[in-house]
Amino acid sequence: MFHKVLIANRGEIALRIIRACKELGIKTVAIYSKADELSLHVRFADERVCVGPPDSAQSYRNIPNILSAAEIRDAEAIHPGYGFLAENAHFAEACEAAGIVFIGPTPDNIAMMGDKAKAKETMIKCGMPILPGSRGVVSSEKEALNVIKEIGFPVIIKACAGGGGRGMRVVHKEQELVNTFLMAQAEAKASFGSDQVYIEKFFSNPRHVEVQILADKSGNVIHLGERECSVQRRHQKLIEETPSPIVDEKMRKKMGEVAVKASKSLAYINAGTIEFLVDEENNFYFMEMNTRIQVEHPITEMVTGIDLVKEQIRVAAGEPLRYKQKDIRMMGHSIECRINAEDSEKFTPSPGRITAYCAPGGPGVRLDSAAYAGYTVPPFYDSVIAKLIVHSADREDAISRMGRALDEFVIEGIKTTIPFHKRVLQSREFLSGKYSTNLVEQLLSQ
Repeated sequence: MFHKVLIANRGEIALRIIRACKELGIKTVAIYSKADELSLHVRFADERVCVGPPDSAQSYRNIPNILSAAEIRDAEAIHPGYGFLAENAHFAEACEAAGIVFIGPTPDNIAMMGDKAKAKETMIKCGMPILPGSRGVVSSEKEALNVIKEIGFPVIIKACAGGGGRGMRVVHKEQELVNTFLMAQAEAKASFGSDQVYIEKFFSNPRHVEVQILADKSGNVIHLGERECSVQRRHQKLIEETPSPIVDEKMRKKMGEVAVKASKSLAYINAGTIEFLVDEENNFYFMEMNTRIQVEHPITEMVTGIDLVKEQIRVAAGEPLRYKQKDIRMMGHSIECRINAEDSEKFTPSPGRITAYCAPGGPGVRLDSAAYAGYTVPPFYDSVIAKLIVHSADREDAISRMGRALDEFVIEGIKTTIPFHKRVLQSREFLSGKYSTNLVEQLLSQ
């Protein structure tokens, strides 16, 4: 096992990793930008190193500075968390070259799944069900039109290097194609440094369901069930739950088996998530694979009792998986609400100083957060300031418990998405479990 791990991230995920390391008896090194000097992850780490100014390109994405911090502090491994450099194959390679273990998949795993068009081609070879669309990169409007003639409108144009909902545009008719195609390319270039895009069939009322996998260096792979992630705004997840209201044991087994088979064929190592789009007939199709720990990983931990971050560290240290597929049991129901520093009516950022902060508690309530009274939410990074997670015996009770926890959660001085989450939980669509990725837009239009 490692003696010391550097966390190449910030906020709640950095604190989450620090907690896992402490329970494993591992010393931690926090990196921070000058904007995060008073953050909790800096306070609770054993050691800390400032790696640059507030701009993430000069701090949390600054590979030379991060590697220097690891070498100076004698860290044997680096955990990237999610975001920033978590899915950067060059960073994983640089860690290996410096003799530092990257706590995540191999550079080849990251590179292969990071290019969405190549990932799709790879999954076709694995026998994975794939959305109708282009086999790879679409380079021109003419080529795009040829693809669309085969699959029909509407379609969605996606950035090959994309993620987080950026570089995605829907086209409903031919007259929109040229402008939308060029806009998608421009947004992809601005967001990811590459204007390469591909095309898929667009479904009007889909569900977004993902499967969590764990894989060790000996080729053992297991899945830990699915997560329902359909409560989204502009492809950004807001509420997740597990189990999914639409997935029964037969469907869960089938989704899990194809996820495990694909991961084995990729010689995948560590934690990963295979994301599926599910149509109205409950047919599922591969969308992408995330080669990192997910923001919503806590709900899987709550229903399985397995600490995913600890397992990531153990696998990276060379230990075999401690679980077989027959050991995995999903007990009860769990829901996560992402609490963002945003105006819940306009969804605009709301950075600033938190003047009052009272965390919810009680049975079955977990809060992953690095916020506190007096903390100033900086304007430079992702707006997630807390993840509120509940677990209970069934879905109905979990919804009730989340409503109670949201009522207890007091954050003053800035605006948050807490009022929005209450509205979603009270909607008849969510309560019935019969909702799609269009739920938020439907509620906002009412």
